[in-house]
Amino acid sequence: MNQEHLSNNISGVISTIDPMVNLTIKISNSSTNSPTLISPASSAFYSALQSPYISPRATIDDSNPPSSTTTTTTTTTTPTTPLSSTSDDIPSTSYNFSDPTKLTVPRISFSFPVPRISVTKGSVSPALSSKLRSCDVYLGFHGKNPNLTRFCKWVRSELELQGIACFVADRSNYADTQSHEVADRVICSVSFGVVVVTKYSLLNYLVSEEVRFFGQKKNLIPVLFDTNLNEVADLLDGKNCKEAIELLMKCHEVVKVEANEGNWRCCVGKTVGILKGKLGRKSVADKESENLDEIPFCKNRFFVGRERELAEIENLFFGSGDVQENESMTEGLADEEDEVLMGRKLLKGSKYKKAKSSVVCISGGSGMGKTELALEFAHRYSQRYKLVIWVGGEGEYLRQNLLNSSLIIGVDVSADGEKERGRIRSFDEQETEAFKRIRQELFRDMPYLLIIDNLETENEWWEGKDLHDLIPRNTGSTHVIITTRLPKVMSFRTMQLQPLTLSDALMLITGRRKKEYPAQEVEILKKFDEKLGRSSFGLWVIGSLLCELTILPSALFQAINQILVDETTSRFDEPFWENNYFLLKVLIFCITLLNGTKNHLALRMLLSGVWFAPSPVSSNLLAAAASHMSSPTNRFKKWAKKTNLTLFCCSGFINSQSRKTEHESALLLVKLGLARRSNTQPGCCIMFHSITQVFAKRKGPLLAAKATIQSTRKIGNQILNIDHLWASAFLVFGYKSDPPLVQLKPLQMVQYIKKTALPLAITAFTTFSRCNSALELLKICTNALEEVEKSFVSQIEDWCHGSLCWKKKKKKKSNLNQKTDEYVWQDVTLLKATLLETRAKLLLRGGYFDYGEELCRTCISIRTVMLGHNHAQTLAAQETLSKLVRLRCKI
Repeated sequence: MNQEHLSNNISGVISTIDPMVNLTIKISNSSTNSPTLISPASSAFYSALQSPYISPRATIDDSNPPSSTTTTTTTTTTPTTPLSSTSDDIPSTSYNFSDPTKLTVPRISFSFPVPRISVTKGSVSPALSSKLRSCDVYLGFHGKNPNLTRFCKWVRSELELQGIACFVADRSNYADTQSHEVADRVICSVSFGVVVVTKYSLLNYLVSEEVRFFGQKKNLIPVLFDTNLNEVADLLDGKNCKEAIELLMKCHEVVKVEANEGNWRCCVGKTVGILKGKLGRKSVADKESENLDEIPFCKNRFFVGRERELAEIENLFFGSGDVQENESMTEGLADEEDEVLMGRKLLKGSKYKKAKSSVVCISGGSGMGKTELALEFAHRYSQRYKLVIWVGGEGEYLRQNLLNSSLIIGVDVSADGEKERGRIRSFDEQETEAFKRIRQELFRDMPYLLIIDNLETENEWWEGKDLHDLIPRNTGSTHVIITTRLPKVMSFRTMQLQPLTLSDALMLITGRRKKEYPAQEVEILKKFDEKLGRSSFGLWVIGSLLCELTILPSALFQAINQILVDETTSRFDEPFWENNYFLLKVLIFCITLLNGTKNHLALRMLLSGVWFAPSPVSSNLLAAAASHMSSPTNRFKKWAKKTNLTLFCCSGFINSQSRKTEHESALLLVKLGLARRSNTQPGCCIMFHSITQVFAKRKGPLLAAKATIQSTRKIGNQILNIDHLWASAFLVFGYKSDPPLVQLKPLQMVQYIKKTALPLAITAFTTFSRCNSALELLKICTNALEEVEKSFVSQIEDWCHGSLCWKKKKKKKSNLNQKTDEYVWQDVTLLKATLLETRAKLLLRGGYFDYGEELCRTCISIRTVMLGHNHAQTLAAQETLSKLVRLRCKI
């Protein structure tokens, strides 16, 4: 009967249409009057704007057959919000319900066969029709909760990343017929429907319609957001939603996807995995993970306080919502029109505060706990983000650290290869493009949490670029946390971090002790807190010492307080140490404690490890650096005499440290609170606190810095340790106004440039597009080798111009040295030629043909003299020269 009634309706409609009337729909190009279905640049999908399927609600009434005028005009003048599959597909405007009496709710019947051809649209060619059915998934939701919108955008972005076309819409926000028709066509044409259900969303008849429609087609994937089936069923008990509830329960038993504040990431992954399996997209390769946590440090089990700061950051990023229920609104509502009005009233009673900022700066002094606060927030709310990206903000390393994030998010930032044709981009353009790719991936609908730890300056260190060039004003769904000692960073919202309260400070000291101290010892703990100025770092070190040494606070306080630092005042005359005099004594005590052990491996790892970059260092690399250092016992004899009482009290701890492996020695530094353990690389990795680094650099000898340089040759994966390679380059060559701190002998310089500096420059250029920095490093290396050559020449001249007696006296001693110098001089000259050829090859990629040709000719001259005209290296340089000349003529 239904089909027969529908045929009569269609016949009545067709009979009233004038055959001369043009049935083509006039669709406006205005963004405010027509839905926009433009996929992002990364998507090659077509829109479903002209799908031949009609709305499941579009039933035709015989009593009011449409005239020819109403048939040809479907566009209304009511402003609408765009409906699209891009980031702007979540409209903000809504129906105008100022006059509820004029609201008409269509009666819905789902007994029709699907699909059906529209009688009100023009014909569609088969070729075009295949393109119009490109949307695979429809994702529907309803509500004003900004976190709901954020979640839906995240699901859509993940689906598109897997090659699944997704259409997201809140249909209650569309105010004209055209927008609804477009959405309805998509609903009818997609393969699967994902409906995000909140506690009150089914009160909206459009969401209820979506659940019933996809449920009857058996392609519904419900996602419960901040609710459960019992809450939804209890709220809708007695309403006209029995069929929707039954279908929702039936489908939920299969998929069981319930999203709450603590499992967003898991729910997004589960939803995408279900759709991939149902659509047969399992062949889409996922990015391989190394089972390493993206957060570089483990969660601190003894974190105390800072609840107000954490709540403030959450409110700034996510806003807050409070839904107020009114039971009187739910009484006596039976039909669909009443359900719509009730849903609108409930939404008016809902108060959602939008996110106020997407970038937050945590400002405070050294050791106040800025990093710990950012780390705690990252662990608590990591499920609300796709990834947590941790970037060190130290001046000379910030640029490289941002580029390193490309390895985590899977963005290619490598430099352009050699081009025989076409335009060759300059180095500045290539570097700008690399950062542009990272920004495009980070700051879009895919939610990331970017943490820039210990930002030192607002301007980029290498080129002086503004921080806004790295972090745009519109960060999309990505949130940014910046920890810094600066009072203010640009125009970003700044949170001034205050010291811990006395109760939290005492809890931080005693958190790892199971037994409570007596009242007298608690007073000593309060003295620690007062002397340290409630420095979180200092309190953590005191708590670590009490836990590891198993001594009373009074004994520890007496031992530390009697340390004299007069002889070292010249080295610790900075304002920070003047204001933290007792903290300086605490660190001296730790150094003396490590020096008292028979095995000084931990102390040597500390003194050499602080010269690495401020990033995690593996225990193997620290041990390699420590092996190049002699025992520093003699340097600490004066301090050891002042702490005899403490060493006597700590004899048990000292004796237990006699034989320790590399792994155990590194963990000992963590147990004493001088470093924290990292999980960024396999094995044992630690990172020294910034205060520990400053202290050890002041106290430690420069021999430790030289040991750090010698250990870099044992670095295996250069990409993972590229920060430490740059740190060694700063020590050897110095940069900008900083002079070099380590002087290498000619043979050591040759080995360092060959094994470390040259591979570093090539990796930085090719992998991370650091073109100018790599070329500058190669130029500095060339200048260093030229200085070595000059020293050889001066030695020869001094030997030639010396007296005859001096020559005879020195002849036997200098024979061996002369032979050694000849080999070193040959290595220096050939390495210089290699540097010149490498620079020429890299300049070729940037279009600097004249300068590259000049360097290449110099390389050929050196190799012709040293190796011969037909040597393989000489011929290779000649081939590079011919390529430079050929490209200069072409381009």
